[in-house]
Amino acid sequence: MIDFEVLAYDLTSLGTLCLRRRLTLSEPQQWVTEVTLNHEFLMSSLHADSEQALAQLALLRIQQSKDLRVLVGGLGMGYTAAAALDDSRVSVVEVVEFLPQVISWLHAELVPLAPRLAGDSRMNVVQGDIYQKLISEPCDTSWNAILIDVDHSPEDRLADDDHGFYTLAGLRQATKHLSPGGVLALWSYEGNQDLQNDLHEVFDAVEVLPVTYHNQHVSESFTDWLFLGQKNL
Repeated sequence: MIDFEVLAYDLTSLGTLCLRRRLTLSEPQQWVTEVTLNHEFLMSSLHADSEQALAQLALLRIQQSKDLRVLVGGLGMGYTAAAALDDSRVSVVEVVEFLPQVISWLHAELVPLAPRLAGDSRMNVVQGDIYQKLISEPCDTSWNAILIDVDHSPEDRLADDDHGFYTLAGLRQATKHLSPGGVLALWSYEGNQDLQNDLHEVFDAVEVLPVTYHNQHVSESFTDWLFLGQKNL
């Protein structure tokens, strides 16, 4: 019986990217889809708690009752985008993904959520650099929520250039893309006091929220961190 399959293997501008599918070793066994970059683990369909919470907790804090517009930085396997689409108030989800190979996984239905995401007319995926969009491009569209899950953390980034996003000036520029009452939410695998301090300088309300989950692969608990900044109405 085959219990391991490489679905895609590509050389990218960030390094060697692999999408694989395998049976878990622990009981009850189940199929999981995983991503590695440069042979280091990046994400898994088995543990998507914090990726989903990034959208859920940000949208929970928005008072607007309909027609919410959500910008997502980083497609991954689509769990943040799917969680945003689960909110009936959301009318548009635009996802900016840096790697075209990741977008091709969605179109080829290689990731578990692909059929569901492809079938939702509210969602649009474009290839680009979310940091460049927020820092350098005109603010011609306002968003109720901007959800960023691109790097491991502000100190452990996948690419060399974040266009100054993780600076006080960069965060201030990014807020220009938010509607009044909008939320900027950032994902990180670790806490970051400097980022927290800068968010307090820029936003009217700031929360740093831990998301703890049980990692079935190693039978240990892990905690990811969500940084939320909200503008006043």
